[in-house]
Amino acid sequence: MCELEHLLFLSHRIPYPPNKGDKIRSWHVLRHLVGRYKVHLGCFYDDPTDAKYLPLLRSLCETACIIPLDPLSAKIKSLRGLLRGEPLTVGYFYSRRLNRWIDDTVRHYQPSKAFVYCSAMATYVRGAKIPLRVVDMIDLDSEKWRQYAETQTLLRRSLYKREHRELFAFERQIVAEFDSAMFVSDSETQRFVTRAPDLATRVHTMGNGVDMEYFSPNAEYPNPFGVGTETAVFTGAMDYWPNVQAVCWFMANVFPKLKKNRPNFEFWIVGRNPTKAVLQLANRNGVKVTGSVDDVRPYVAHASVVVAPLQIGCGVQNKVLEAMAMAKPVVVSPLACEGIRVADGREVLVASEPGQFVDCIDHILSSASHEMGMRARLRIEHDFRWDFSIVDRLLGRPIRTQPRAA
Repeated sequence: MCELEHLLFLSHRIPYPPNKGDKIRSWHVLRHLVGRYKVHLGCFYDDPTDAKYLPLLRSLCETACIIPLDPLSAKIKSLRGLLRGEPLTVGYFYSRRLNRWIDDTVRHYQPSKAFVYCSAMATYVRGAKIPLRVVDMIDLDSEKWRQYAETQTLLRRSLYKREHRELFAFERQIVAEFDSAMFVSDSETQRFVTRAPDLATRVHTMGNGVDMEYFSPNAEYPNPFGVGTETAVFTGAMDYWPNVQAVCWFMANVFPKLKKNRPNFEFWIVGRNPTKAVLQLANRNGVKVTGSVDDVRPYVAHASVVVAPLQIGCGVQNKVLEAMAMAKPVVVSPLACEGIRVADGREVLVASEPGQFVDCIDHILSSASHEMGMRARLRIEHDFRWDFSIVDRLLGRPIRTQPRAA
């Protein structure tokens, strides 16, 4: 009897539950590969509540090594990169325990392929005897550090600029060493190719998708808001710096002007692990910070408008895709819709300056926006269904092999 090939799947974060951007993508890719291969999963989890999902993942995979990651210890460990001339990001996700498990897995099961999710995890298999290796870079992470540096004080600016340089050099090496690499959007792929044109033939684009049935505009949800309120909603992990910076920017530049003319206007910040800076925003009249919620869909479904005023970051924003899938009117910054092919004014409203955000939100609150929401839904249906054909092509056709002798 023939058996499936063994595949090593590495991810910097546990791929379940799919409740934040990077976990959504990794979960769908993992789910696609399970059944086509005997998957060996190695990953970390930094949220203790995710531990309850370990049995599910272990039941799906041939073997799994899922390690708790303490953010403080990881930050301290990452500082070793300053002495070694390495990116801090790589040190942050390094574990001797995981490294030993990977060595044992490669030696015992001899996986013919490796799928590495996030460049930081690629260091584990740089020297491994695995015939075919594919890395999903997702975003060009080094670009984020360049943007972070522009908003920081002198010491952090210097540190972040260093991370930008060192991480891009590492990303370049990984793409050169692996058989192929993927990015989440054409804009991310082009951003890398512009800086590394000699590696253009090695990089490909696989866009994100949306679960159309789960994020349906036709389902009924309880209304979490008060009667008669006009609500702008922002969703996302609220310990992620671009999200924190976005809501703080919105509060400083947009909310006061809307609240002045609309006393019933409220801004709801919906997402896990709000930082101190985010929690302090709730001291303002009309601002609500929920923290972690079991389901974001009621908040999106009953929102008057969904906002994504991101000022830093890159890649594709799942929060925007999900709101569009639920046929909601969305106001986004240009950065928040990068990688999403949308028609400004028809499917979403794009605003660059505070005054434009105020005008766009005021327009939505003052007029029916059902048609724009439905056009947004149609765009998602057309362009953002999960398609793993590029993964299958880069990994090659799964081959059933003869079982090895015991």
